[in-house]
Order: sequence, then structure tokens, then C-alpha cells
Amino acid sequence: MINVFHIVSNKHWTGAEQYTYDLVDRLRLDPDFYVEVVCRKHPVVLKQYRRLEIPISILPLKGVTDIDSPVRFARLLRKGQNIIHVHSFKDAFMAVMSRRISENRDTRVVVSVHGVYKPKKNYMYTKLYKSIDCFVFSSEMARDAFLGKAKKPYRDRGVVLRDSVCDSQIGTQVPDLRRELGLDSHQALIMYHGKLAPEKGLDALLGALTHVDRSRYHLAIIGDGQPKYKAKIKGFIVAAGMVNNVSLLGFRDNILEYLRQADFGVLPSIQPEALGIANLEYMMAGKAHICSNNGAQPEYVTDGVNGLLVPPGDEQALTHAINQLITDTATRSRMGTQAQKDFQSHLDYPNFYQKMTDLYRSMLQTAPVVDIDTPPTE
Repeated sequence: MINVFHIVSNKHWTGAEQYTYDLVDRLRLDPDFYVEVVCRKHPVVLKQYRRLEIPISILPLKGVTDIDSPVRFARLLRKGQNIIHVHSFKDAFMAVMSRRISENRDTRVVVSVHGVYKPKKNYMYTKLYKSIDCFVFSSEMARDAFLGKAKKPYRDRGVVLRDSVCDSQIGTQVPDLRRELGLDSHQALIMYHGKLAPEKGLDALLGALTHVDRSRYHLAIIGDGQPKYKAKIKGFIVAAGMVNNVSLLGFRDNILEYLRQADFGVLPSIQPEALGIANLEYMMAGKAHICSNNGAQPEYVTDGVNGLLVPPGDEQALTHAINQLITDTATRSRMGTQAQKDFQSHLDYPNFYQKMTDLYRSMLQTAPVVDIDTPPTE
């Protein structure tokens, strides 16, 4: 049996936490694996993981200056074959130090890179990268951004394993959204779901909607973000007279049940997406969607076939795409059907899970990499 420890230090529930939740949910039922979550004492995160009824270790996880966490975590690594799966480079420091303290050579460290990053070039991070057994990227674009074309001692440890999504049934019952919002049958229910942040392009989306016939749509925004930015969004909605056309619904569980009620979705990111999980969720739900073309989206979204691609921040292009999906219901239906077929053929969760567990096994069949020699300092 292989022991898999997922380390999650974030205090908010984001895409990385959902990624971990879905993976842990499968691993706990797999007889070949023992799985445990290591996290901080944050109620929002703990509440979700406790639904799975799995072992949870609570540690400080304060970053590179935290000596207590590696020492305590190392006790769990003394025996057996171990995979430490981390989801940020901050937690990777703790992982490699714990492995060194445990002195168990049957322990490997894998980092899922949830974003588009360039490697840091200082001494501390260079040593860290050399100590990681495998970097998992969700797209070719994310891999190339981090590894580039230069020769690096860890370049051959990067793999592309496209994330997936599944229908996790957690939390409260989902209401009839059209009834809750009081929509007419002729109004298109447009949905945005995800983090409320400037880089997600909400400003462009709301700006584009000011040029759309308000009798034809209602935008439901699902997600949470920083209070200051939420206040800005609310202020724009009021100032633009869109109070009856836009609803901020906050964080919601069982997101797929909401997506299935939408007519189409929009993810107009300004910042390049390493993958764009929200897009996969629309595809899984069989919904047409509009997304930016500046990240990994073109790797699985074909413009006009299973979705619409627009330049980031281009309100005019976004307005045109929204109007197209509002008025042309046949195209909307065709795109949604094709998106669902594409998801089921090569983007579905069983395919992702098989590749991830195969990766775990293959890592333990190769020699471990060199560890960091001494505890890193700022």
C-alpha cells in the first residue's frame, strides 16, 4: 500500500482545495492507497475535508521559517512508501525537509503547479526545485512558462497531466435558480463562477453587459473574494443600473447543479489560466461557454465548435459573443453538446485519476532526488 499525504495550507476554499478534495475522495476508496490530508486549523477548509471522514493532521504550515511542522510531519513518514503531494511551493519546503528528517528513502515529493509561474532564481528556490521529484502541470502552456527551453537540472521532472472535474455532491440542497431569481422564460441565465478578483475579468464582463439588451439576460455570479473588490463590483452594478440583471450569490456547494441550470457560462480571465477549471465544469455540464484565449484554453476549446474564444479584456468581442449565445439558441445547444462529448472522450475524471495514480506508482520505482542540505531561511 502507498501512503499519500496531501498538504494544503490555504485558509480559503479555492480551485486547488477542490482539486485535492476530489482526488482524496477517490483515493480513500482505492485499496492500493492510504490517504491523509495535512492542513492548517482553518474552519472553512476543515469543514469540507471532514465530510470525507479521512485522517486529517493539523499543523502550523507557516512556510520556510516553520521548523515545527517538518519535525512533526516527519513522524508520519518513518515507514512505508510515501507520496507527499503539495499544492504550493511554500508547502514544498516543508515536504522536502520532512522527508530528510524522516530518513525514509521511499518517500517522494510531487508538486501540482496550480497556475502560470516562472521559476524563482534565488539560491533557496533553486535548491528546492532540485529536491522535488516531480512537477505536475495542468497544461503545456503552464509547463513551458515554468520550465522554458533552457537546460535546468529539474527540467526532465515536469509532466503535463491535465486536471479534471467531477460532480462532488457536498453541502446543501441546490434551489431552482430561475425561480429564486424571478426570471422570465425568455431571459438567458448567464453564469460566472469562481474567484471574485480583477484577474478573472469581471470588470470586462460587466462592462460588456452594459451593451446587451437588459430584457434578454440575467447574470448569476457565484464565488467569493476580497471585500474591497466585491464592494467595487457592487458599486459598478448599482451605478450602471444593473441591479435587476446581476446577482451576487456568494460561495455555493454542488456547483455542477447550478451550472446545469444556466444557459451558458463566461470565464473572461485577464490573467492567463493554467487550465481554467470553470471551463471544464461548463463542458462537463453540457453548456456552451465563453472564455479568454490567452491561457491554456485553446488547448481544449475550439472556437465556434465547443465554445467561444475572445481576447482578454476586449469588451466589444465579449459583447458580441454574449449576444450570439443569447440570440442563437441552436448554436448554443450544439456547442454545449459538443463540449460535453469532448469532456467525456478525453477530459473526464477517471482518465485523470488513472494517470495520477500511475504517476504515484512510477515515482516510487525510481531513485529519490537530492534533498535540501539545510533548513532554508529568508
